[in-house]
Amino acid sequence: GYLEISGNAGDFLGAALPGNKMGMKGGTILVKGNVGQRAGDHMRRGNILIEGNAGDYCGSRMTAGTIAVMGQTGRYLGYAMRRGTLLLWNQPQLSVSFNDCGAHTLAFLPILFASFKTLNSKFADVAQSFNRVQRYAGDMSEMGRGEVLVKI
Repeated sequence: GYLEISGNAGDFLGAALPGNKMGMKGGTILVKGNVGQRAGDHMRRGNILIEGNAGDYCGSRMTAGTIAVMGQTGRYLGYAMRRGTLLLWNQPQLSVSFNDCGAHTLAFLPILFASFKTLNSKFADVAQSFNRVQRYAGDMSEMGRGEVLVKI
């Protein structure tokens, strides 16, 4: 499915409901504004595209999926994330449990951004500007299979 929010979204966007261990399991959420804390908490699959800023704990306890943030991110980004990808336009303040893996040109990024071409969004036009990234692996306290990709 597809959900477009033409403004800001509160806390726990795409996150697990209280008492559940699994959040969003597919589809795409486009936010044309900012999101609150814990966006994508326990996220399982799907895409969350944020044109604005994201609050604290964005992508915390993620199991899979992709969260893209064009604005700034809060503290504790990717806290206890197991897998999944966080795409960022601005350098975040990462915890020491993320390892810098160097600069990369990743073949899957043009394919991913091509899937956003049909959206009425800033994400439709960013494929060429987001071709080289600084990659961080983490959270190492959860075996380090998640990744944070920051536009260079």
